[in-house]
Amino acid sequence: MLAALTGMGLSAAAGLNAYIPILVVGLLANFTDSVTLPKEFTWLGNGWVLGIVAVLLAAEFVLDKVPVVDSINDTIQTAIRPASGGIVFSATQAASDFDNSTWMSDHPWVGWLLGIVTALIVHLTKAAARPVINASTAGVGAPVVSTIEDAGSIGLSFVAIFLPVLVIAFLIALGFMAVWTFRKVRAFRRRRERRPVPD
Repeated sequence: MLAALTGMGLSAAAGLNAYIPILVVGLLANFTDSVTLPKEFTWLGNGWVLGIVAVLLAAEFVLDKVPVVDSINDTIQTAIRPASGGIVFSATQAASDFDNSTWMSDHPWVGWLLGIVTALIVHLTKAAARPVINASTAGVGAPVVSTIEDAGSIGLSFVAIFLPVLVIAFLIALGFMAVWTFRKVRAFRRRRERRPVPD
């Protein structure tokens, strides 16, 4: 159960920012005993990989805080964030036996699928909310919300590894946030459709 929560938490963090959970897992595996990666995922702790991920994170950090550019970035990230979620879920699931059984190691596709779906749901919620936030705040909200998302991804990555039980609370909160976001998006679209078209 705890291994699954760790995987879900890291995947959700990847939905907010693809590179933060990979960097956290890689650095912890490289410099501490907190994360032990299996043979097929040792590349996550490679210095070159961590360097490339850090550069991509720096680019994402800047691009995600610029209105309009953030939406273009979200479109590009639609493939990257779910893939990242699949990687971190599979790496952490493979690193520890799933409740002392070999079921997950015998069915590795399950970890990939759960990680991809979790990250995709979080990503789609984030991508749907951002244009509404930008329009309603004249773009001022973009850097604020992006910073909160980055902080959330960092916090959730560490919580998933060290206090995975708390991931349940995050997933419940995420469900409420997704419902709230889609209601706001629908209301925003309705208001735009009602606006009179200028002659």
